[in-house]
Amino acid sequence: MDKMLYVSMTGARETSLAQAKAAHNLANAKTTGFKADLAQFRAMPVYGDGLPSRAFAMAEQPGYNFDQGAVISTGRNLDVAIRGDGFFVTQDESGKELLTRRGDFKVSVNGELLNALDQPVIGDNGPIAIPPFEKIDIAQNGTITIVPIGAEANSIAIIDRVKMVKPDPATLEKNENGLFIAPPNQNYAADASVTLESGVLESSNVSVVEELTNMISLSRQFEVQVKLMSSVEERGRALDRLLQS
Repeated sequence: MDKMLYVSMTGARETSLAQAKAAHNLANAKTTGFKADLAQFRAMPVYGDGLPSRAFAMAEQPGYNFDQGAVISTGRNLDVAIRGDGFFVTQDESGKELLTRRGDFKVSVNGELLNALDQPVIGDNGPIAIPPFEKIDIAQNGTITIVPIGAEANSIAIIDRVKMVKPDPATLEKNENGLFIAPPNQNYAADASVTLESGVLESSNVSVVEELTNMISLSRQFEVQVKLMSSVEERGRALDRLLQS
């Protein structure tokens, strides 16, 4: 009987964790460039002294959904989206490289090229700095050009090139902000095969219908596990009454 309780208890716990993951995906259904988290369950035997006679449920994260989200036209020169595989590179406060599909760039009052999370966008020479300009464009290969203030319309200056990388998705993990991080002490080199399109943004690849359906299914699974735990408790009470009689 304790085996049944153990299985249902761990099943309820892992189902609850999977629900949290589905809720996180739903919360980011409108986050630019967001990649959905995946989850799965499997039975794990309990190893120890003797044979593994017990098993428990375990939720796993097999990875992330790297499918491209819908591309939405904005007409804004600083909105860019990667076509196909690849990532933009930003930095956290410690200088560690972060990988993201967000291309909603902006220029700060100090001339820094940032994304919507106020993280510096990395170029060939580190964080990108933009001088005062009248017009700015980002080419398919990431090259940033501007028309400086006061210059003629055909006077174009090349500033930098947005760093775009193409790592093996199996090596990536997400941090608490939903951005991908490289393995420790590893920085990725720019990959010339990665290209972008300007004037558009990539939306989240979360399927709201699929995630809602998954939430309903997980909710029912959780109810089943709770009922099993209640059943074990009732049987335990019945056994106590038999022993007392």
